Amino acid sequence: MRRPASGPAWLRRIRLTVTAVAVALVATACAGGTGDDGEAAAQAGRTITHAMGSSVVPADPKRVVVLDTQELDAALSLGVVPVGAVSTAVDEKLPAFLQGKAPAEKIENVGTIQSPNLEAIAALKPDLILSSKLRHEDIYPQLSAIAPTVFAERTGDAWKDNLLLFAEALGRKAQAEQQLAAYESRAKAIGERVGAVDTSVGIVRFNPGEIRLYSPRSFIGTVLADAGFARPDIVRNAERTFVKISPEEIGSADADVIFTSVYGPAEDTGRAQATELWGTLAAVRAGKVFEVSDDTWMLAIGLTGANLVLDDIEHLLGS
Repeated sequence: MRRPASGPAWLRRIRLTVTAVAVALVATACAGGTGDDGEAAAQAGRTITHAMGSSVVPADPKRVVVLDTQELDAALSLGVVPVGAVSTAVDEKLPAFLQGKAPAEKIENVGTIQSPNLEAIAALKPDLILSSKLRHEDIYPQLSAIAPTVFAERTGDAWKDNLLLFAEALGRKAQAEQQLAAYESRAKAIGERVGAVDTSVGIVRFNPGEIRLYSPRSFIGTVLADAGFARPDIVRNAERTFVKISPEEIGSADADVIFTSVYGPAEDTGRAQATELWGTLAAVRAGKVFEVSDDTWMLAIGLTGANLVLDDIEHLLGS
């Protein structure tokens, strides 16, 4: 992704001030619009109900900005190339699993998931912004002053509902429904081929300084459930997306099959701390541990990512 242009601090302050004034004028005009012009604008758009209320969006959005990998996956899965997107904290590039979906140079970088750059977003003159309440509730007023903004409630296991919400905002809901039905049919078929019903699967993610076991309430948990896999006791009824464990508790991660991923540089994660006990796991001894792409299995949170996970499952367990 292209990064936003930079310059001297005084120039950036001037640009920010000008942008803020322009946004304020536009917001005031929109809020005060009455009569024929206001009614015509309402008729030209569509009202979308979402986590922060409702927004009138264009009939056919052309300049979309997305503020998480979930929204990026949704847009690209539906054939919409955003004009702007955020990056993750560890990589400024377009996520690897989506690089074949759009030319990266056509998508401007507008900050990170943790810190979207409001000036860069406004400079792109978007006509629709997509994100979630979980990620960006605090800046919703600023975002919605720039352009119509649609928020999902959260990420993770709600990705299917979120896809339909974003598809509705993009004017492509029927397409999303067809693609979801095809995915669910495929997940069931692959699960049957690899014997998912008789196989427990553990998901271990090595993060800087901690080890996480992902539950059915995560994105990857829903994909495994759609394929029919069983899950280890420690996460089966977890109320959160993941369970943190210490290296000494790594035995609780055991299952018939374990998929592992690493977020960030491997040398900065808790992986090395777990090495001593790692070899005692039944899945390790049986040669049923597979390292997979963190980008795809953890950061994707969408239809394209889900289908790529199914590709991995079929390839790794189908023989």
